[in-house]
Amino acid sequence: MARLIVITSLLISLMGCQQSKELAENVQIFIEHYTQEFQNLYYQSAIAEWASNTQIIEGDSSNSIATRTANEALANFTGSVENIEKIKTFLQKKEQLTPLQVKQLEAMLYMAANNPQTVPDLVRARIKAETEQTEKLYGFDFKISGNSLSTNEIDRILREETDLNVRLKTWEASKEVGKILQEGLVNLQKLRNQTVQALGYADYFSYQVSEYGMNTVDMLELNRKLVQEVWPLYRELHTYARYELAKKYGSKEVPDLLPAHWLPNRWGQDWSSMVTVEGLDLDAILKQKDAEWVMQQGERFYLSLGFPALPASFWEKSSLYPLPENAGYKKNNHASAWHMDLDKDVRSLMSVIPNTEWYETVHHELGHVYYYISYTNPEVPLLLREGANRAFHEAIGSLMGLAAMQKPFIAHLNLLPADIQTDEIQSLLKEALNYIVFIPWSAGVMTEFENALYSENLPADQFNQKWWAFKKTYQGIEPPSPRGEEYCDAASKTHISDDAAQYYDYALSYALLFQFHSYISKNILNQDPHATNYYGSEEVGQFLKEILSPGGTRDWRKLLQETINQDMSAQAMLDYFQPLMDYLKKENQDRKYTLPDIM
Repeated sequence: MARLIVITSLLISLMGCQQSKELAENVQIFIEHYTQEFQNLYYQSAIAEWASNTQIIEGDSSNSIATRTANEALANFTGSVENIEKIKTFLQKKEQLTPLQVKQLEAMLYMAANNPQTVPDLVRARIKAETEQTEKLYGFDFKISGNSLSTNEIDRILREETDLNVRLKTWEASKEVGKILQEGLVNLQKLRNQTVQALGYADYFSYQVSEYGMNTVDMLELNRKLVQEVWPLYRELHTYARYELAKKYGSKEVPDLLPAHWLPNRWGQDWSSMVTVEGLDLDAILKQKDAEWVMQQGERFYLSLGFPALPASFWEKSSLYPLPENAGYKKNNHASAWHMDLDKDVRSLMSVIPNTEWYETVHHELGHVYYYISYTNPEVPLLLREGANRAFHEAIGSLMGLAAMQKPFIAHLNLLPADIQTDEIQSLLKEALNYIVFIPWSAGVMTEFENALYSENLPADQFNQKWWAFKKTYQGIEPPSPRGEEYCDAASKTHISDDAAQYYDYALSYALLFQFHSYISKNILNQDPHATNYYGSEEVGQFLKEILSPGGTRDWRKLLQETINQDMSAQAMLDYFQPLMDYLKKENQDRKYTLPDIM
């Protein structure tokens, strides 16, 4: 009898193994068929989106129609009821599947929630609304006194102009786009929430957060913690900026809050052009170059680390430089990188001119492109060709931008003499006015506003009020004059419309980039983190490939532990800028602080 029981148990076990094997095989067949169709539709959507972003012709709706059609086809597939039901059925037995199979199925279900065909009318309406919003956003004609000007020109004026009247007109002109986007944003708020709610998500913000394996509360707490950690230094920078800008513009009174048009950036997210580091005038050197040199030098940096040359198609198909004045059409001037087919077709959309900002941006955007290239390998299924999390992608881009701006690196390129003397504190101040200033903006204003917009269903008649309340609380910035609800200043930031509920990616990426940079400088290069030269270090390249090559196949927390033996933290950023605190406290010794001690 005992022997019969053993035999029966073995037979049952063998039958179970056979069923598990058959299930895994069936799942793999489903994944392969899904992947093939997904890639084709994804590519057609990307091609249409590319056209909509690179050839904006007023009054011509052909690109809009083609984009909407392609996006609807992709949405119909990823959100199909049949696919959703199959995926859910397979995931009920995920213990019988491989980890990679489970990850791919979960990725499919996540995409389905963005456009579930259980609510097809909602999905179609949202795609139409997003396409129209993009066209309005990037087709807008910015004007001052009836004269058109580009976003590059707006940015130049806000960096360089000292006449406050000119600055005010320019800043106000930069916000006019919000008026025409307000109605579309109200519509998108509703449609984005309703589409993801159809598959069980509370709202669009929580849906986007879930890709990190986190909930909304945890994500907000993490971002607020970042703001709290950098707040003492930000408070010093805010005080410094109020007094220095009052002096620059000849104001007899130092305002308690920074007037938005005083700052050298449309949104107050980067104040670094306030400081010119003597001897480190990279703009003057780069003006002697051309835009093509800036792009080619960016590629040479990655080649020096052991990465491959960019494919010929990158140079042929990208849109890298400003359009000629007689082009007859406009394009999106916001820099971006594109993995068109999740395979070999990689591109970038930029408007490169030979200046410091675009020099850094080129290195940043190529960081994205080389991330694509690195995880396009046989070990990473097409559905998992993405960053370890979204912040990883931005962290790598920003890391390479930081590396390219450090003095030993620049000297190595013969853009500056190797023995040039510069004020290291001023260099650090300039960097802090970029990296530290960015945290209250990204982790604070943008994250809190989009949480309010989607999670709290912020009423349309409170958009501007809430926006400026967050600007005051987190940045200590106020508008030049009262801005009523006829304005929608939040919508002047492109991400609000076309990259919604994800801006915390950038905040988290800054914490990561300083963690990576600290590790590279101390453990690989044995150099001062403030004065590194990555150029030509294949060991640095190999370290980066360990982070990039797995794509989305690994848990991002485990990958971080395995590569730098740390959890996500702002400590490396604080360590990097610690030498600046003593200087700022001395500069601000007799000045009035207007931000609270603790955030």
